[in-house]
Amino acid sequence: MTSKVYNKQIGGSHYKDMVIQPSEFINKNKLQFAEGNAIKYICRHAHKGEVQDLEKAKHYIDMIIDRDYGRTQTWVDGYNNWKELQDKGVVSNKVKLGELKKLLKKERCPHN
Repeated sequence: MTSKVYNKQIGGSHYKDMVIQPSEFINKNKLQFAEGNAIKYICRHAHKGEVQDLEKAKHYIDMIIDRDYGRTQTWVDGYNNWKELQDKGVVSNKVKLGELKKLLKKERCPHN
């Protein structure tokens, strides 16, 4: 059952017609700040902020990825890692991407 607190919206009406308001869903599922904001912006984009709200949601999703899974590597980072290993003589021009990842792991932690 929905608490009366969720029947009230201050500023605008972009959540009023939803079956369940994002704040209720977020709170009842005990989601963290970034997850909650991503959901909020996805839910309201069509009625309020349009593309900007979707960009905000993407930004929060990027924060979650960075927080929980570490920085994602760009192709430039990957190339620079490959070039460094090539300069050390560890790899040649014929190394495949999957092999490079294994070599990078070994390079970082020789005990594995």
